Amino acid sequence: MHVSQATLDRIRFFNKRVTNKILIHLCGRKFGHFAILSHVGRKSGALYRTPVIAEPLGDGFVIALTYGKQVDWLKNILAAGECGLYWKRREYRLARPMLIGPAVGLPAFPRLVQAALRRNRIEHFVRLETETLRH
Repeated sequence: MHVSQATLDRIRFFNKRVTNKILIHLCGRKFGHFAILSHVGRKSGALYRTPVIAEPLGDGFVIALTYGKQVDWLKNILAAGECGLYWKRREYRLARPMLIGPAVGLPAFPRLVQAALRRNRIEHFVRLETETLRH
């Protein structure tokens, strides 16, 4: 089943306004694959916190672009060149975002998450390098 971009945009809008406000309180825990991405708005300068699906990859992290490459948070981190990530109860400073494909991004995730990402036809990921670690 293929989901149209218009449907995906409606889901993304709803999640941005409703679901994310609930999910943000569950992210970054010791178990699970959800993390909190902290980023600065490229136009507003405001600090935003967005739930994402993330896993370590090499000397950084990979984040699944579950709504595609047109999401605001991705535009913000590409413009700034950096962001923060709260994952497994630790905060990371990340930099140098780079778009990557599923051949590199998918293997970073556990098999169950990989299967869900494949089933939902997630084809884009962003990789970021760890700058510093804060406890």
